[in-house]
Amino acid sequence: MRVLPKAQRQAMYEIYAFCRAVDDVADEGGTRPERLAGLKRWRDAIEAAYAGRTTAATIGLLEPIRHFKLARVDFLAIIDGMEMDGREDIQAPDEATLDLYCDRVASAVGRLSVKVFGVSPERGEDLAHHLGRALQLTNILRDLDEDAAMGRLYLPRELLEQAGIPITTPTAVLAHPNLPQVGAILLKRARGQFDAADALMARERRRATRAPRLMGAVYRLILARLEQQGFAVPRHRVKVPKSRLILALLRHGLV
Repeated sequence: MRVLPKAQRQAMYEIYAFCRAVDDVADEGGTRPERLAGLKRWRDAIEAAYAGRTTAATIGLLEPIRHFKLARVDFLAIIDGMEMDGREDIQAPDEATLDLYCDRVASAVGRLSVKVFGVSPERGEDLAHHLGRALQLTNILRDLDEDAAMGRLYLPRELLEQAGIPITTPTAVLAHPNLPQVGAILLKRARGQFDAADALMARERRRATRAPRLMGAVYRLILARLEQQGFAVPRHRVKVPKSRLILALLRHGLV
């Protein structure tokens, strides 16, 4: 976000802070009823902000909402996504549920972000759709073991069944020798979403796509390292070296 002008940068920091806060509630907000109650308070705070009532939780969002005409429905969609995690530990959702989850926790963030970045309305929503799903699928593949430790498994049920993997516990699924088959399909799917996002950004003003181009470039590096490592045990959490981040900045003319 540091590559953005001040007003855009501050707006994105506020959006990120909101996302971080509701994610923390969903993951660490106590018992399930307590988590859902915490998310309900956030939902009420967003509704109050759009009704002109300031709360401590949303005071930082008021100017970005006004200046960039951010849509209430997208903030609520993010909370809906966090409620999916808060209600129960997601384990092997069907494809439709996984896509809905990706839309809520990632593409909805993208729909807010493209307005801040200044992407044209005719391409902004499609860019949010494709890049959001690309980033979230990459996150899912990167965080397999971390999510399993929390009792979660975001790999789609249909792909697990197709690979002959019994859907039992997350840790058992991740130890199955056929897991790389599922990983390969999701890698290909994520690359397709990145390609679609790149095609959209190529038709936009370069200044409006500086931040999403950099996010896409960095996450493509993560995806490539995941492919290089593979999905057989033992797996290690993939990180991008600082030198590769600097190269990505240079390649995209951001420094």
